[in-house]
Amino acid sequence: MYRGRNEPVPGLSGSAGLIPTLPHPGSGTVRRMAAEHPGPVTSADVDTAVHLLVDTASTALDADWDAPAGALDWSCWETCEHLADSLFYYAAQLSPRVPPADAPVPMGWAKRRPGGPENLIFADREAGPAGVLRVVEVCGALLVAMVDTRPPSTRAHHVFGQSDPEGFAAMGIVETLVHAQDVFDGLGLDWEPPAAVCARTLARLFPNTPPDTDPWQALLWVTGRTELPGRPRLTDWRWYGTPHKSTVD
Repeated sequence: MYRGRNEPVPGLSGSAGLIPTLPHPGSGTVRRMAAEHPGPVTSADVDTAVHLLVDTASTALDADWDAPAGALDWSCWETCEHLADSLFYYAAQLSPRVPPADAPVPMGWAKRRPGGPENLIFADREAGPAGVLRVVEVCGALLVAMVDTRPPSTRAHHVFGQSDPEGFAAMGIVETLVHAQDVFDGLGLDWEPPAAVCARTLARLFPNTPPDTDPWQALLWVTGRTELPGRPRLTDWRWYGTPHKSTVD
């Protein structure tokens, strides 16, 4: 998804690098959302999201992990690798003593097949599904640690503007929950993440979220995965990771 490079996620035209059709929220919208803010996104929320994905997916270790993940052109295995890579990437942006402000941390990227995800992180196929889930868990723990140890004043590069530890935590949660849905669609698993985690993430990254909407369904809608009553499925979308205080000021 949005790791800071102009790389679209196959099968979802609204992913990284495309200009959204949603308007940028004005200061009035941001103030209204701030008044309704259900609390800050925390490292515990990242931990909850990652372990929920791992625990749920672990019930389907014998399933076909090479099946397509939802509407993506990637397999369930590849999508988990992409998720692990995204969690690691966000942790890496926060990790330098002075994070670069105008560019991401310079790291190399590779694909294992044409059309596959371009990653830094890959899992050993011989370790099986349990192995790729362990890689997701490890990369999630790295992001948790960075969010825990970096001061709120930290700013690091993102393609949509510099963000803070809370913002990167929220980005990691979106990656985790939305790609979990993609993977679980492919594996035939039912689940629903905690509404409070979804609500905090929406308030942090998606100020244009329709009011009075189930938080999980709203998160799927703002990331182009589903329709809402009276609202068609989005084809172009993005989040707003810049800290709210700087936007209001």
